[in-house]
Amino acid sequence: MTDTKPEHREKGSSVRPLRMLLPFVAPYKGTVVLAIGALLISSAALLAMPMAVRNVIDHGFSVENAANVDRYFFVLLLFSLVIGFFGAARSYFVNWLGERVVADIRDQVFQHVIKMDAEFFEVTKTGEVLSRLTTDTTLIQSISGVGLSIVLRSSIQFVGSLFLLAYTNLKLMGILLLIFPFVVTPVILLGRWLRQLSRETQDRVADASGHASEVLNAVEVVQAFTAEVLESERFGKAIASSFRTAVKRTKVRALFSTVATTCVFGSLIFVLWVGAQGVLAGEITGGELGQFVLYSMFVAVSAGMLTEMWGEVQRAAGAMERLSVLLTLTPTIRAPADPAEFPEQSVGSICFESVSFSYPSRPDLLAVDEFSLDIAPGENIAFVGPSGAGKSTLFQLLLRFFNPTSGRILIDGVDITLAAPEDVRKRLGIVPQETIVFGANAAENIRFGRPDAADEQVMAAARAASAHEFIEQLENGYDTFLGEKGARLSGGQKQRIAIARAILKDPPILLLDEATSSLDAENERLVQAALEFLQKDRTTIVVAHRLATVLHADRIVVIDQGQILDVGRHAELIERNSMYSRMVRLQFGNAHNEEPQLKSAV
Repeated sequence: MTDTKPEHREKGSSVRPLRMLLPFVAPYKGTVVLAIGALLISSAALLAMPMAVRNVIDHGFSVENAANVDRYFFVLLLFSLVIGFFGAARSYFVNWLGERVVADIRDQVFQHVIKMDAEFFEVTKTGEVLSRLTTDTTLIQSISGVGLSIVLRSSIQFVGSLFLLAYTNLKLMGILLLIFPFVVTPVILLGRWLRQLSRETQDRVADASGHASEVLNAVEVVQAFTAEVLESERFGKAIASSFRTAVKRTKVRALFSTVATTCVFGSLIFVLWVGAQGVLAGEITGGELGQFVLYSMFVAVSAGMLTEMWGEVQRAAGAMERLSVLLTLTPTIRAPADPAEFPEQSVGSICFESVSFSYPSRPDLLAVDEFSLDIAPGENIAFVGPSGAGKSTLFQLLLRFFNPTSGRILIDGVDITLAAPEDVRKRLGIVPQETIVFGANAAENIRFGRPDAADEQVMAAARAASAHEFIEQLENGYDTFLGEKGARLSGGQKQRIAIARAILKDPPILLLDEATSSLDAENERLVQAALEFLQKDRTTIVVAHRLATVLHADRIVVIDQGQILDVGRHAELIERNSMYSRMVRLQFGNAHNEEPQLKSAV
């Protein structure tokens, strides 16, 4: 997978990344045609005005042609009306196109990022992704909307005015062309420098956003450890770094504007001085010079706008370059070209065949080491062991968040690495230890894994998870907004929402990662009963730290350092496995008297 960190990207100096906008523009060819049509008409009217002015100067101010003055000015009025109407139409179509393109980019980036694998999120800050979705797309919006309108209009007027300058007076135009390289060269060089600084500014903003997102997502921990001042100082340093880079960019942009404006207008003033000498010498008429002056002003204004927008184009190119990094990433976990098909009717069998795995960030440390286990359909299996033994890692491998380094995992006889990840995950339901509740209402949270479920099915799942009663007591019942990350719920209530979600999905294989860890004794009894009902005719794997929850498992698998130490029932393991016996003693005291205590606990 490609690294997304800024320091690993090639530092480009062109606007070529903006070519990636073309696929987003292509679906709206009709709007593009209308915008270009309006642009051409308004620009043609504007470019024709100096010719009318020339006629006014050369022919309208004589007694013989006095009657033509009204006609000339009426024509100028018509030109202004055409410019106004079609200029507004151009502005509307181009701005609509810009808004639509940016909306599509944001949508595609989000759809692409949300499908990335766990390795991506292991090394990429969520805040950086959010910065690209907001700050970078806003920069692109500025150039693809109003900015694009200005660039197109100014480009046509610049080229058209240059052509008409040559038509008006070839000598003066020749002088302009000789001066042109001295104007363009410093503008291009400063533009490249500006683009580099713009990219650095965006990177620093992304760093600050990433830090802020990380802290705000753990604000309770920050406050509990009274680390507000520390985190504020860290964020302040990130902002200060962003500010310093932005100030440097602002200085270069100011220099850029100064050099561009001075070079453009200085060259035009020199050419106009030459033209004035020509009028005095009788080589050209006053109307011809007036026409040349107007076209020169059009060239100056257009060139000024283009040089000003060149900085924006550079910033947008940098932003598109950053977004293109996301859009061109390929997840490691993806469907093969010809994915294997699962049996239509799942039986829920699982087979681990010599599975080994190391996390990408820790390639030298085996989290799972030669793990082999056959799980029969409908079997209730418990994984127990110390923290870091690899129990939750096995869940991640089953869900195909990662691929095994070696070995195979089969579900219903199909190697899951040969199947589409979505097909694998449809067969699995999970209740994680760290419960995730989304910023939505209670019904939407329960319906998360099965969006087409009816309200009655949602309520039935909530009842089975002992969640119905507390949901009904909320101000709007199932329509109550639960707050970001379920801020309005207790830990136990969040857990019951997660259990209801798994019950509603009704998968053939159920993964329970200490699913009752946050419940009080009464609710644990109710939920345990619901889970026992749910586990009937269903393959269940339980990761347990509280051994009371796995007493009646068909088999208990004792794991340490990613390896299986022993497999058996509770009574067998107490007698023959020292680690399991020690865990029981630590939790329940006398290892030989734990059976009644455990039964009373469940």
